[in-house]
Amino acid sequence: MSLFESITQSEPTKKMTMDEPVESLFSKTASKLVGKPINRVDGSLKVSGQAHYSAEIHLDNKAYGVLVGATIAKGQVENIDSSSLDGIPNIIKVVTDPKHFLRNSQQGGLKKAPKQGATEIFYHGQPIAVVIAETFEAATEGAKALKVIYKDETDQAALNFTKELSNAHAVDEKKGSDKNYVQGDPEQGLADAEVTLDRFYHTPSQNSSAMEPHVTLAHWEEDKLILYTANQMLASCKQQVMDALNLNKDQVQLIAHYVGGGFGSKLGIAPESIAAAIASKELGRPILITMTRPQVMEATVRRSNTRQRIAIGCDKDGVIDTLIHDTVSSNLPGEAFFEPTALSTHYLYRGKNRRVNYEMVDMNQVLSGSMRAPGEAVGMIAVECAMDELASQLDIDPIELRRRNEPEKDPSKDIPFSSRQLIACMEQGAEQFGWSQRNAKPASQLEGDWWIGTGMAAAARGNQLQPSEARATLQIDKSKALGVKAVIETDMTDIGTGSYTVFSQVAADLLGLPIDHIEMKLGDSAFPPAAGSGGSWGAASAGSGVYLACEQLREMIAEKVGLYPDTIQLDNGQIKQVGKHDLTAIEAAKESSQAFADSTIDKISETTGVSFSENVLEEQSESEKYDFDNTESYALADVVAGYDEQKISAKGQIKPGKNGKKYRQSSFGANFAEVAVHKVTGEIRVKRMTGAFAAGRILNHKTATSQCYGGMVFGIGSALMEEVIHDKRDGRLCNHDLAEYHVPVNADVPQLDVILVEEDDPYTNPMHIKGIGETAIAGAAAAIANAVYNAVGVRVYDFPITLDKLLYEMPE
Repeated sequence: MSLFESITQSEPTKKMTMDEPVESLFSKTASKLVGKPINRVDGSLKVSGQAHYSAEIHLDNKAYGVLVGATIAKGQVENIDSSSLDGIPNIIKVVTDPKHFLRNSQQGGLKKAPKQGATEIFYHGQPIAVVIAETFEAATEGAKALKVIYKDETDQAALNFTKELSNAHAVDEKKGSDKNYVQGDPEQGLADAEVTLDRFYHTPSQNSSAMEPHVTLAHWEEDKLILYTANQMLASCKQQVMDALNLNKDQVQLIAHYVGGGFGSKLGIAPESIAAAIASKELGRPILITMTRPQVMEATVRRSNTRQRIAIGCDKDGVIDTLIHDTVSSNLPGEAFFEPTALSTHYLYRGKNRRVNYEMVDMNQVLSGSMRAPGEAVGMIAVECAMDELASQLDIDPIELRRRNEPEKDPSKDIPFSSRQLIACMEQGAEQFGWSQRNAKPASQLEGDWWIGTGMAAAARGNQLQPSEARATLQIDKSKALGVKAVIETDMTDIGTGSYTVFSQVAADLLGLPIDHIEMKLGDSAFPPAAGSGGSWGAASAGSGVYLACEQLREMIAEKVGLYPDTIQLDNGQIKQVGKHDLTAIEAAKESSQAFADSTIDKISETTGVSFSENVLEEQSESEKYDFDNTESYALADVVAGYDEQKISAKGQIKPGKNGKKYRQSSFGANFAEVAVHKVTGEIRVKRMTGAFAAGRILNHKTATSQCYGGMVFGIGSALMEEVIHDKRDGRLCNHDLAEYHVPVNADVPQLDVILVEEDDPYTNPMHIKGIGETAIAGAAAAIANAVYNAVGVRVYDFPITLDKLLYEMPE
């Protein structure tokens, strides 16, 4: 929002910048709904098919589009032969726009359009055209039949990461989410250390594999573009669309009421969105483009592959003096994103000599970008496997090693932690997992044909707050039992994480209403802008907007009924007075002045005989209608009915502030795993996992636990199976579907136990919450890898750990 808009806005707005610790109203509400494990409010809609996703929206006269991807890894498009589709029934047109079609998807949160241009080819699968037909089947047939002539320069493409390492170059730190950092003399510190560990770790490219593919239904209402689309961050995605098509803000609306998963792949707009918009404009009818699974994997976004060097120097007791984390990742030429693997390395363990260094290799492969827990998900594989190997080398329990290296402050910035519960997470997780009963010696437990091993790893994920807004409206609704409901509006999305539910709990708690009296409206760029779903900041940022809007309503109602904000209690549709307000000096002065004025008027009245009650005093103050000394409570519906149009609205705005710079904010956790490794085949099965996580106040224990389950399952995939494989000869993606790109399925996932460690962090936001889903990923794969080592005594440095990497080193 511009400064002018903020000044001229008509709705009362509660604004907060997190410059100091703040109290939370949740400790004072009557219902205490926040934290309770209530079921998803949108659950019944989803299981009954009534929650319509973008591909399920019906518009009259809709046509279907299927993208056409390049079949070379590098070169030029010389000709697209539309006549090759002559004779195929129901084909409408081949649409292409060499200037405006998206070459790449966009990164999350950026305001500019991604790279555009469909003529020059940079990777196999890059969209260059779209075939429009009356049916999806016809469009599919047409896309396969379309003849394209190229100038093929694949022999000049960069397709082998290992070979390209010699061409690694510096990253653009200004456009990244982490920075290079040097403290002390790391290399000398490593040389002087009593004990050293120096290893290289390799992690592969991965795909988010969200259940819902990328999809956009585009249509125009005169000069206004409306996109029903699968995006995680509508406010920034709207700006990307505006920039791509040279439209103004009143000409673009994005709607994403339900998003079937994203995991980072839908943070920015993808090629189908602009192609659908262009085709819809050209043909004058709605166009639906749903990407196929291979197209999603070939032409949207991947997690970058990495080569990471972890070097640790410590004394004989395991106290770390030196920590080095150097990373090389990959991306398309001209792209600035690099995998921020060392985000948590800056502050996780002590060490006066430290280095974080990033380099990047340009590759002719699909765009790399943020995938769930970007940075920590793969960075902590390397760090935590190294810590486990160091513990083994020193013959120290892995938890004890981490305890000895617990920093009192952020060692890289010399600032305090807003809260840090890593030790508590390790202790509680260890107790529930039964860590004290483990066999510390590798390859010492054989059960039948299976070697058994256990491992653990720490978890950390930085906490952030982003500017966000929301609107809250209380209005009369006679269909509700209490005669009133709250309508909450923000463009925040629900990507399966439970946004509808947790925000309903926030609003219900603060406004004293049952959950079914809250109407949550999300996923429309016409609503107040939020930061969106991503970065583990969605609930904290958008939720704080909801919180502040509801707090503003509480204050407005309090003023109307003659209460102070700290003495009003909204409980089950009733307004009550609780406690006693301590007057501030200013308030005391005002009351004294009012008392003096009242006394003066009374004296004048006695002297003159004139009654002011019938003239200047006849308009009774609204608040004087409410006497809480003689009445226990008043119905909220009756008070709301007294407003114009029988409703009252307010907005909330949250912004990050000094707290984010003065305190290191992070969620912490610990993952524990037990695995079985077959003594003949090397097959690995995860038998059980326990995760303990501290993420501030928990909004909903059921949805938070579910997020942790998801994170731990991600860890299983990262450790044992997930790997995007590009052919090093022609750049083709070899495993571009869920049959060949393996993700954990039910049979791969064992019993998962989650402990939510109690924590309160007043520095984060007015709700005191932190992100949790991505925290559970961090370290999960490392815990499994460390368990594999404990089972068979084999260290694997090249992920995922497939059986071929164990077979030749297995114990007899």
